[in-house]
Amino acid sequence: MKVNRRDLLGAVGMAGASTALSSPAGAVGMATAQDRPFTPDWASLSAGYRAPDWYRDAKFGMWAHWGPQCVPEEGDWYARDMYIQGSRAYNAHVRKYGHPSKVGFLDVAGQWKAERWNPEHLLDLYTRAGAKYFVALANHHDNIDTFASSHPWNTTRIGPRRDIVGTWAKLARARGLRFGVSNHGAHSWHWYQPAYGYDPEGPMQGRRYDAAWRRTADGRGTWWEGLDPQLLYNGPIMPMPDGITNRTEAQAFHERNDSMWTEGRPPNRPDYVESWARRCRELIDNYQPDLLYFDDIDLPLEQTGLDMAAYYYNANRRWHGGRLEGVLTAKTTPAHRRMALVDDVERGGKTYIETYPWQTDTCIGNWHYDRALYERDGYKSAATVIHTLCDVVSKNGNLLLNVPMRGDGTIDEKEEAIVEGIAAWMGRYGGAIHGSRPWRVFGEGPGMGGGGMFSESQKSKYGATDIRYVRKGDQLHALLLGWPEDGVARLTLFATGNTIGRGEVSRVTLFGDATPLSFRRTGDALEVTLPAGARETIGVPLVLSGRGLVEGSLPDPA
Repeated sequence: MKVNRRDLLGAVGMAGASTALSSPAGAVGMATAQDRPFTPDWASLSAGYRAPDWYRDAKFGMWAHWGPQCVPEEGDWYARDMYIQGSRAYNAHVRKYGHPSKVGFLDVAGQWKAERWNPEHLLDLYTRAGAKYFVALANHHDNIDTFASSHPWNTTRIGPRRDIVGTWAKLARARGLRFGVSNHGAHSWHWYQPAYGYDPEGPMQGRRYDAAWRRTADGRGTWWEGLDPQLLYNGPIMPMPDGITNRTEAQAFHERNDSMWTEGRPPNRPDYVESWARRCRELIDNYQPDLLYFDDIDLPLEQTGLDMAAYYYNANRRWHGGRLEGVLTAKTTPAHRRMALVDDVERGGKTYIETYPWQTDTCIGNWHYDRALYERDGYKSAATVIHTLCDVVSKNGNLLLNVPMRGDGTIDEKEEAIVEGIAAWMGRYGGAIHGSRPWRVFGEGPGMGGGGMFSESQKSKYGATDIRYVRKGDQLHALLLGWPEDGVARLTLFATGNTIGRGEVSRVTLFGDATPLSFRRTGDALEVTLPAGARETIGVPLVLSGRGLVEGSLPDPA
């Protein structure tokens, strides 16, 4: 199978022609890698990319990971798991809607109305919370676009009947936020295959689920009249074969086949790859995102992902007069490719200062709204979010945070209170983080950030002896991740004789307050007496001034 790449590469070629025509005679051969148009290969991406300063300064973004899977309020991956007998989603679906051989995810998606969505309120809240960029989910593995696309199953035709991405984009930019989109659609072809399966056990044993029998004609007289369900469910690429009669065997089939988290292309389905690429180009061209998040390891769909990366970078340059202002993310990026894009670590982190800017993406709950988590008070606290942010930033990263939204477009009162708590801290101390860069080491103390994907904790692992360091200009910021009981912060890296904390400490203040604080430097630590009136259980940033404090910090990548 070979996908026709002519359309994908057209813009790359046009960008190259434009550059050549506008360059002075003889200058093309002298152009640096950052000046030449990108070609769809890792060598070109690695040589020509550098994360933009706006992103490195931003440090904190908010994400609306919102789609029809939020309607049942049963957490993430509902559109897949509802087709796996015995799963939480399956049991909830049967209880709430009926058996998936009769009522499928198509029917759930039709109940998504977004009737109480107030994006202005949410974006105002997120801006107060210190976010400098905002990301909207453009599609998930459920294969429904939340923007005006050529794919018939998009939210201008179904569900809310609105251009959700377009609405977010206009309002976010009006508030001075950079705008991004997340594309999770490349995995839909294998992720959705359980919809073609059946119950291996019980009274409905062997009866295929709705994807196996639904066709366009079945929609006559319904809300989805004229739409083809097979374009939603992707067609039977690897359906569960007949004859499986127990759940264990069925689960083993899924693990061997459709559960494989592959970046490959579906066999004998060039139409799927072409559709994904066309819709991604539409997303790029029509919304001009500052950030394009791929929920993929390396890049999606093999060569097609490289094609799209080059397309996006070249398009972004055109939008910005030749400057590359775009951010492209992928996951578990090998070290030798991390200069080509921004490495994203889902629900985890790094244990060291990464040379190249990177990102943690996480959520205060589940990715899609989960009523049970709300009921058991299972959300991350504001303190956990702030501590994670401080840890990530100290290691040259950004934090992208999702607040789960209900199907009606609202967040619940517990979530709102958490974001208000973040806003209260960031309103006073966010300036200590925004615009900062890594220091010589990321910090000290027993609390350690996660190492790798899914290594985070729902509760903060940090306390008053945990400190993270960043530099800003010629000052050093010590981010205390708690308040010491005796009111004395102890920075052990600045004990006399410690070569890491070398330099002269001539002045210490609380960020945002010019009043000098009392301190002394001993053989054990730099001991700073904190003002009792500033007590903050989350912690506070201290500003250290003096000769030689920031020399030897991690240099910016070329």
